[in-house]
Formats: sequence, structure tokens, C-alpha cells
Amino acid sequence: MTLRSTPPTAADPFGIHLRHWRQHRRLSQLDLANEAQVSTRHLSYVETGRAEPSREMVLRLAERLEVPLRERNALLVAAGYAPMYRQRSLDDPALASARRAVDLVLKGHEPFPALAVDRHWNLVAHNALVPLLMAGAAPELLKPPINVLRLSLHPEGLAPRIANLQQWRAHLLERLQQQVAATGDVALSALHDELAGYPLPNVGHDAPRAAGELANVVVPFQLVTPNGILSFISTTTIFGTPVDVTLQELAVESFFPADAETAKALSTLAASPQG
Repeated sequence: MTLRSTPPTAADPFGIHLRHWRQHRRLSQLDLANEAQVSTRHLSYVETGRAEPSREMVLRLAERLEVPLRERNALLVAAGYAPMYRQRSLDDPALASARRAVDLVLKGHEPFPALAVDRHWNLVAHNALVPLLMAGAAPELLKPPINVLRLSLHPEGLAPRIANLQQWRAHLLERLQQQVAATGDVALSALHDELAGYPLPNVGHDAPRAAGELANVVVPFQLVTPNGILSFISTTTIFGTPVDVTLQELAVESFFPADAETAKALSTLAASPQG
């Protein structure tokens, strides 16, 4: 899978960055000009470098193009302005309240697994149940930074223990493809290609079908464990109005039991000495 156009570099002028995002969103100059309420002629001049955009114009165009905060900073710098959105580690004291909020969500979800990932699906934080489910994966896949998608689909990761591997694999690859389309992130595109190239292991498990209405609305995650096949559905939580790059790119994945047997097994697992 490849991006529709080559991403600009930091040395490229603003017009190159703007054209990249306009084409990535599959908009004509007329489409973008109408949405941003500027003349097509002025937009053309900005793209070709014949006119310099104001800071307000840069932000307006970035908003209409739904450019992620990280790339909005790149647009501002290319136009000659200071970056607007800060990027800090989640361990930065300035983000202490956000980190506490994430930890509360993760801890409050127990005895069910939940984890937080960054924009490239690297594990940032997790609750007590997650390591119990990752047990048995190859040691190199468990070395930080742990990429949870790689861990899930790698033949030496969780893949041999996922009962509905083909279904779950297709679901994850589709999600990743949508993320690439939204962000234009080259690293995510490379990750998609890597995961899509993994051979499917011979899995001898019979995947149980999602029961009732669940079968029509969600793709379950069904993991073979010593406690039987645990079946989950998942939700994604993001910060609603982030003004920090780190927070915009942070997502919490919460897994809920899809049946009573899984709920009971997880409660037992959480109460065990190793949990």
C-alpha cells in the first residue's frame, strides 16, 4: 500500500505542503477555495509560491483539510511561522493531569484489559490484565517500544492464538489503512505493508461465532488461553478537543467481554496470584 503522493520534506515551501494535503484529500483547488472561503486565484498563487499566506490562512486551510496537529505545525513552519501545538511526552509534568486521566480509565476498566497507544500503535500504558494476555509471545516482540499491531499479527506473537485470525487480521489492516488515509503517515503505511506481508500461521482452533446481534455490528477478538477461548469486543477512546500533539495521537483501546464465559474467566484471572 502506498500513499497517493510523496509527503513533502521540512525544506519544502508551504505551497508544496498545501498541494500535498489538498491532493491527499482529493480536493480540487476550487473545492478547497470554496470550503476555506478564499478565491481560487489566491489559493493558486499560494500553492505556486506567488503569494504568502497569513498565519490565520494557514490555520484555516489546515482546518478545512483536517490536517493532524503534528502536520499543522509543519505547515506553519513552512509558511514562516512558529509551530502552535506542543509535543511532549505523556510523562511530562505539564501533562500530569492527562496521564492521570488515562491511568484512571485503564485501572477503572479492570478486570477487563485496556491499553493506551500512540500514533504508531506503540504501547504507552496498560492495566494489569494486558501482560497476562501477551504472555507467550516471542521476547523480541515484547521489548519496548511494543507495537501492539505487530504483536497481534506476527507469527511469533499472538497470531497463532487468535481463533478468528483471518477476520481479526482483516479488521486491523482495514483500520490501519483508514488511519493512513486520514494522516498521510509514511511510517503507518510501512507498518501496514509489513503486517499485510506476514504469513498466516496454521491455526487449528475453531473460532466461535459472535452471538446474536453482535455478529452484525462488531468484529470480535477471540484469543485462545488456558482458560478457554476469550471473546472480546473493543472500543477506542480519544481526547475530544486536544491542543497538544501527544494527546491528539493518543488512543485508549478498551476490551469488553463478548460473553458471560469470558467475563467470568477474566474475573478469575484478575483475582489469581499472578494477576
